[in-house]
Amino acid sequence: MKCYQYCDPPTCIIEDGPYGLGKFPGETSGPNELAEWYAPHVAAWSAHTRTDATLWFWCSVIGWALTHPILDLHGWQYEECNVWDKGIAHIAGNCNSKTIRGMPVVSEVSVRYTKRNMIQSGDRAVPIKAWVRDEWLRSGLPMSKSNEACGVANAATRKYLPQCHLWYFSPPEAIVRMSDYCNRYGKPTRRPYFSLDGESRITGEAWAAMRSKWNHAHGLTNVWREPAMHGRERIRGAAGFLHANQKPLSIMRRQVLACTDPGDTVWDPFGGLCSASIAALQTGRRSFAAEINYEFFEEAAFRLADSLSVLEPAGERVA
Repeated sequence: MKCYQYCDPPTCIIEDGPYGLGKFPGETSGPNELAEWYAPHVAAWSAHTRTDATLWFWCSVIGWALTHPILDLHGWQYEECNVWDKGIAHIAGNCNSKTIRGMPVVSEVSVRYTKRNMIQSGDRAVPIKAWVRDEWLRSGLPMSKSNEACGVANAATRKYLPQCHLWYFSPPEAIVRMSDYCNRYGKPTRRPYFSLDGESRITGEAWAAMRSKWNHAHGLTNVWREPAMHGRERIRGAAGFLHANQKPLSIMRRQVLACTDPGDTVWDPFGGLCSASIAALQTGRRSFAAEINYEFFEEAAFRLADSLSVLEPAGERVA
């Protein structure tokens, strides 16, 4: 909590914190208290992230379900639930078919949220969808004229200005054209139409920054079939695996690449072994991480230093 204000605003947050298992310092011993535990962190993420931010929320299904209302309350919009399927080998030797009373669990979820941006419309803040429609209506122009403004047959009224679920995030060039049209032909106004700050007209760049990034990868679905961590990548301690739930770097890279561009900032707030930060470095992004378990912190520092030594040019140091 002390670190957030000093970190650069992120485009992506990969959260892999408590699941309610009581295994880490300060963690709740059950999922019922997770929402309260996460609440101050979720509020901080909303306050410090960029307008185009994406959040990946790792948890158990019940832990996520109980925490979702807090995420929604603080302006995080649900996009999709992704399932990490670790395969049947994950339960080998850990399941007694004579006593088990349900399906063996071989999965956990990473739920993608995007920041729900609110824009001032008169004396109230409204979602982007409502703001676009409000601005056009404020101009006093007929709704049909929006198609003429955008240079389309009917896409503006069907996609950019509807009240229903068919609303589509307007392309930057469309929002700029609607702005120009309203400011030219609309009712006289002291506050420009389609202005984010109430003083200047919106630009395509500013509008694009209101939408989270998405870099699509063909062939990938929301079910990630990948074995649980074993082999050389899994970090071991004195008494077995050092971290109970170390994530594969391949999955971390998948998440980073999906919603960021090179040079963007990633947050890894509950770092653990800092796999998300390593994935960020490997893909040309920047990262800020925190970890309160000193044993995890030390190992994470070694892993990050090793990653940096591979990436930094000869004769230079990367801070």
